[in-house]
Amino acid sequence: MKKKFFVTTPIYYASGNIHIGHAYCSVLADTMARYKKLCGYEVYFLTGADEHGQKIAEKAKSNGLTPQQYVDEIADNFKLNWKALHIEYDQFIRTSSEKHMKCVQEVFERLLKQGDIYKSNYDGWYCTPCESFWTDIQVGEEHLCPDCHREVHRDQEESYFFNVKKYVPQLLKFYEEHPNFVPGGKLEEMINTFIKPGLEDLCITRTSFDWGVPVKSDPKHVVYVWIDALLNYISALGFLSPEDELFKEYWSSETEILQYAGREINRFHTIYWPILLFALNLRLPDTVYIHGLLLTRSGVKLSKSLGNAPSPLPIIDRYSVDAIRYYDVAEVKVGDDGLFSPNQFIDRTNADLVNNYGNLVNRTIGMMQKYRNYIVPDHHEDKMEVTKVARAKIKEHIKNYVEAFDAYDITKAMFEVCRIGDVANKYIDETTPWILAKDESKHEELDEVLYTICDACRYMSIMFKPVLVTKADKALDALSIPVEDRTINNLYTDSYMNNKTLVQCDPLFPRLKRDEENSYLVELIDGK
Repeated sequence: MKKKFFVTTPIYYASGNIHIGHAYCSVLADTMARYKKLCGYEVYFLTGADEHGQKIAEKAKSNGLTPQQYVDEIADNFKLNWKALHIEYDQFIRTSSEKHMKCVQEVFERLLKQGDIYKSNYDGWYCTPCESFWTDIQVGEEHLCPDCHREVHRDQEESYFFNVKKYVPQLLKFYEEHPNFVPGGKLEEMINTFIKPGLEDLCITRTSFDWGVPVKSDPKHVVYVWIDALLNYISALGFLSPEDELFKEYWSSETEILQYAGREINRFHTIYWPILLFALNLRLPDTVYIHGLLLTRSGVKLSKSLGNAPSPLPIIDRYSVDAIRYYDVAEVKVGDDGLFSPNQFIDRTNADLVNNYGNLVNRTIGMMQKYRNYIVPDHHEDKMEVTKVARAKIKEHIKNYVEAFDAYDITKAMFEVCRIGDVANKYIDETTPWILAKDESKHEELDEVLYTICDACRYMSIMFKPVLVTKADKALDALSIPVEDRTINNLYTDSYMNNKTLVQCDPLFPRLKRDEENSYLVELIDGK
C-alpha cells in the first residue's frame, strides 16, 4: 500500500486579492506535494479561502456587495492566481460552504456539551484587521495590536469562550515529546509570549455582526473567525459528516501530515489548533512549518493594506512561472523572512536557471547533436578518474537533496541541485570534449564524457521537477525520458540513458538584462 501525505496551506483571508506573499506559501506546499508524488506517495493537497468575519463584512459593504458576493469574487481571484502558478491542489475549501459550516456547528455543540466551551462576557481589546482579541498587557499603553501595530478598540459583548487553559499541560507535554513539531525554534517565542504569562481562555463567538457561522443552539452568536478557520483542515476531509472517507484516509495515524502557516499566524497554528485537536480527541499534524514573510527590498512586509504587494500574474507573464517559483524557494530560506528584491531576483534567475541549468542542457544537447547525431552512447563503466570523481560528487548531492526534502528544507534541496550543475559544467571544462572529438583514438573517452553530462541533465531535470513545473519537463522531453520514469527512483538507475535519442530544444531560460528588468520590477512593487 502506498504511503500517504497530506499537506495544507493556511486558508487565505478573503479581504483582498492574492499577492506574491501569499504565493510564497502556496509554492512551498505545492513543491512538497509534487516531491512526495515523485517519491510514490498518495498525496492530498488542501488550500482555500477564509471568508467570514467583521472585516470582510465591512469590505463587502464598502464595495456595494453582499458578503457572499464579495467573497465569491475573491475566491475566483485566488483560483486564477493558483492556476497561473501551477498550484495543483486537490481541494479548495471555502468557509462559507455548507459542508464547512455544518462541521463548525457540530464541533461547537460537541465542545459545549463536554464542557470545553462556556458563555461569559468579553471585555477587552479587538483588532478588526487581524480579527484578534488582546489583553491590556498585550496592547500596552499605546493600545496597538501586537501583530499589525494598528490601533485597537475596546469591545464589550456576550461571548462564548473555549477553555484552552485546561489543555496547557497536555500541550507542553506534547511539545516536549515532539521536538520537531514546529521546526526552527519557532515554539520558544510562543511559549514565552503567550503560555508562560498565562494563556487566557479564547473568545470564540461574536454578536456584533452576523457574517459567520451561526451557533446552532444560540443563533445570535456567530463563531469567531479563528475557530471557524482552523477547522477547515478537517471539515474539508469530511469530519463529522457521512462522507468522511477522506478524513479516515488522510487524518489517520499512518498519514504524514505537514501544515504550512506564516509567522503572523504562528500562535493560532501552534497553540490553539493543537488544543482544539486535543479537545476533539484527534491526532495532531506531524509538522507545522512556520515560514517567514516576504519583505520589500527596504525590509517592509508585503501586505494588502500597505499597497506594496503586487500580484504574481505580471511577474509570471514576463519571466515565467518557473522563475518566480524558483526564487521563492531558493532565495528565501524556509522559516526565515526573505526579501523580494528586484536585483536578487534577476541575479538568482541568471545564475542558477540561465547559466547553471539551462546552459548545461543546451551545451549537452548541442554536443550530442554535433558528435553523436543526438544518440546517447552505450556506456556501462566509468574508466576516467575525472568521471569517477564527478559521479561520486553528484551522488552525494543527490543524497543531500533527498535528505533535505525529507526534512522539508526546500532551499537546501535546490542548493544541492545547482551543485550538480557546478560539477557537470566544471567536468565539461576539464574533459574538453571538443578536443576529444578531434582525435579518433579518444572515441571511448568522448562517449564517457557525453554520457556523463547527459546523466547530469537527467538528474537535475528530475530533481527540479517539484519547482520548475514547465521547464524541467521540457528538458526531460528533450532527453527522451518518458513521463512514468520521471521519479526519484530514477535517480538511482545506472546506464539509464544508453542509446536514447535526444531532441533539440530551445534555450530554457532567456538571460535577464539587469538594468531594464530592475526598473520594471521596482515600478511594479512601488507602483511608481
